[in-house]
Amino acid sequence: MSEKIAVCWFRRDLRLHDQAALYYALKSGYRVLPLFIFDREILDKLSDPRDLRVTFIHREIRRLREELASLGSSIRVEYGAPVDVWKKLLHEYDIAEVYTNHDYEPAAVDRDDAVGKFLNANRKAFYTFKDQCIFEKKEVLSQSGTPYTVFTPYSRAWKATLTDFYTRSYPTETYFDAFFQTPPLPLISLEEMGFEDTPAFAFPERSWSSERIRHYAETRDFPGMEGTTRLSVHLRFGTISIRDLVRDALAYNATYLNELIWRDFYFQILHHFPHVGKGLSFRPEYDRIRWRNKEAEFEAWCDGRTGYPLVDAGMRELNATGYMHNRVRMVTASFLAKHLLVDWRWGEAYFAKKLLDYDLAANNGGWQWAAGSGCDAAPYFRVFNPALQAQKFDPHRRYIRKWVPEADAFGYPPPVVEHAFARERAIQTYQAALKA
Repeated sequence: MSEKIAVCWFRRDLRLHDQAALYYALKSGYRVLPLFIFDREILDKLSDPRDLRVTFIHREIRRLREELASLGSSIRVEYGAPVDVWKKLLHEYDIAEVYTNHDYEPAAVDRDDAVGKFLNANRKAFYTFKDQCIFEKKEVLSQSGTPYTVFTPYSRAWKATLTDFYTRSYPTETYFDAFFQTPPLPLISLEEMGFEDTPAFAFPERSWSSERIRHYAETRDFPGMEGTTRLSVHLRFGTISIRDLVRDALAYNATYLNELIWRDFYFQILHHFPHVGKGLSFRPEYDRIRWRNKEAEFEAWCDGRTGYPLVDAGMRELNATGYMHNRVRMVTASFLAKHLLVDWRWGEAYFAKKLLDYDLAANNGGWQWAAGSGCDAAPYFRVFNPALQAQKFDPHRRYIRKWVPEADAFGYPPPVVEHAFARERAIQTYQAALKA
């Protein structure tokens, strides 16, 4: 009779170190088979065959295979709809238990509900754990037991709740001898899934410098400097541990710690107010805004042809690299929603297609903040001046010159809209909607 095993299903946690579900799986008493599913229900919606996120995941799976091979194990990699994959696996292995980590996006919650019901119906235990954040769901609530919708009191409560217990690493390495022993298992190629490899593309490093974190508060707002950690894609796919990073933030920089707390804040907003993940404003009255939604202006924004060098630089950086500096994300988002009065959902969807670190909770939270429709959002009458933002945060125009080299030359397009006019138009449009 075949050996009973446990399966650890990897998703947004592509590492062996300090991984909650893997830790509990390895301690289960069963040999543990790692699993990753390239979910067709997600991949079939991607329009770009050179989507860098798929390449990133594929590279990280290859890295995991190498690490597991050194332990005499491997990772099973499947391509298909998750429930269909589990039907197949139950025929091939004698699976006793399945372990995975929580995912908070609506589609992921539905997926896990369906998989859990299927496994339970087949008398297989399905265990899920918190891993990608420090606090989730109802772990940080106000004194009245309600979720926080403003960041500052949430962050104070977050810090007051924090103890060493929450930042302690799971000692997975202690139990590595519990991996299911198998020679390297097949790995589907990108081409077999309809994607193209981009071998020359260099993703940000998986490691970080404590010195970079130490000086984060002074350097983070200047896109022409190497002043941020560039770890967002690794946090998104869990190739690094949030607990390791929070410990360094606690030791070196309170400003950087706040950025990590924002992640938890938006995760709990998505949990308590799931309508924000379904195309609705956090504040329903903002759904009354009469957007202009001019296709030509939206395309100029997408392509980096607005005539505002900082906005254009940000969009070109995004299109070329899948990354945009956080200060510039705020400026470009505000410009689309307020200068052009294009529905923030258009911009949210464009970022969702392009960002390597795309995360529904943070992306939605950032866009609704910029548009004024979100929790703890910028007030509707706050309209970033892109020219002043460039003067303040790119004073030597290093960032602009890198991405918009023609910005100071004849032939660079004039601004698609004049700032003072756009600001007044935005304020009047918002006022009309909010008074309705």
